[in-house]
Amino acid sequence: MAESTIVSNTENLMKYMRLDQKGAVLAEYIWIDGTNGIRTKTKTLSKPVKDYKELPEWNFDGSSTGQAPGDNSDVYIRPCAIFPDPFRGGDNILVMTETWDPDGTPNKFNYRHECVRLMDANAKQQPWFGLEQEYTILGPDGWPYGWPKGGYPAPQGPYYCGVGTGKVFCRDIVEAHYKACLYAGIKISGINAEVMPSQWEFQIGPCEGIELGDHLWVARYLLYRVAEEFGAKITIEPKPIKGDWNGTGLHTNVSTAEMRKDGGMKAIEDACKKLGERHEEHILVYGEGNAERMTGEHETASIDKFSYGVANRGASIRIPRQCAKEGKGYLEDRRPASNACPYRITGVIMETIFGGQEGVDLSKAES
Repeated sequence: MAESTIVSNTENLMKYMRLDQKGAVLAEYIWIDGTNGIRTKTKTLSKPVKDYKELPEWNFDGSSTGQAPGDNSDVYIRPCAIFPDPFRGGDNILVMTETWDPDGTPNKFNYRHECVRLMDANAKQQPWFGLEQEYTILGPDGWPYGWPKGGYPAPQGPYYCGVGTGKVFCRDIVEAHYKACLYAGIKISGINAEVMPSQWEFQIGPCEGIELGDHLWVARYLLYRVAEEFGAKITIEPKPIKGDWNGTGLHTNVSTAEMRKDGGMKAIEDACKKLGERHEEHILVYGEGNAERMTGEHETASIDKFSYGVANRGASIRIPRQCAKEGKGYLEDRRPASNACPYRITGVIMETIFGGQEGVDLSKAES
């Protein structure tokens, strides 16, 4: 693997990982910071827990994460979902949290709270989501792993879903992440090598409502942690390598109860039309740097134009051919960038198709 810049010795570490915790449980609290990044800290619990509601609220220094000023820096983290911890094992857990300000209001970077309100208001629609998270594996030098130093591999073509040395890179990281997700109970539905070498994808879903965002964020956390152990870096920048190379996206598959019924194609087409009417509002929350990716080339639509069509990977929205044939199913929004927040993506889709809720603002941090 990559030459590690981290001091890590698995054999020595395992001596300590096997030590008896004397009934204590380690809870890794996870939250989203002011740059759409992941932060964590560990709390010792006196006993195992089965439900996130058993866990205490905690806090952190928001002035060090871009979420609060230095003279009023406390930000509170409230547990909202728990997962088995694949790194520590046993009764140890991962805890997905929301960030809240001292006055009892959601922190401006807390988009989960906004998303929950939209999902709860439209629960009868039974929204299913499946997100395809693309990412690129880099060496410690920031260059894609396996690429010639300062140079480029052969053009795209043999790498997508490829097999064999020279066609795929870092499969061990990908496999380790896959197993870690399964252990944690993440609804990961698959993986594949992508079009650009060292670019990979994992899929989360189908999940209903808010569950998708929780599972995708924790899957991202697991990916970063696994990569740490191999001395590699993960980037979800939407255009990590400029030029004639594919960017990375977060294609979003959406299905409602009405879309899944016989004759659901009408609901799918109606949703596409509504999504087109709010194209600019969606692009605003679909990730940073997306204009470099959405050029109308490399299987993307132009960021300035909205379109939808059957089996068209150059459209903003793709309706799978099988769905068109059956007259029901789902749609795929191909616009979100790989670094977009899944709470914002799924939230704005619900808002556009079914209407907003008073006080909900999925672009509040930009205002």
